[in-house]
Amino acid sequence: MTIFLLDLGVPGGTAAGIAAIGLFLIVGAIAYVIFRLLRKTVRMAFRIAIVVAVMVIAVAGSASLYWFGTGSSGKARPSPTRQK
Repeated sequence: MTIFLLDLGVPGGTAAGIAAIGLFLIVGAIAYVIFRLLRKTVRMAFRIAIVVAVMVIAVAGSASLYWFGTGSSGKARPSPTRQK
């Protein structure tokens, strides 16, 4: 447990993957609750359309969080130095 507390760096790799999965699960739970709440008031097609829209947002958010959190794996090229 202390390794998580003492290793506070830029989020990447595992941390970004866990955050992406967590975001997806949270938004998925919200979509499930929305689906259940709209059971009696809206037809099935509209319920599914709303849930699909929420899940698309969840997938896009999770993918972007993972994509931007992992960073690039290659080494940064040093800037060229001018010599006269």
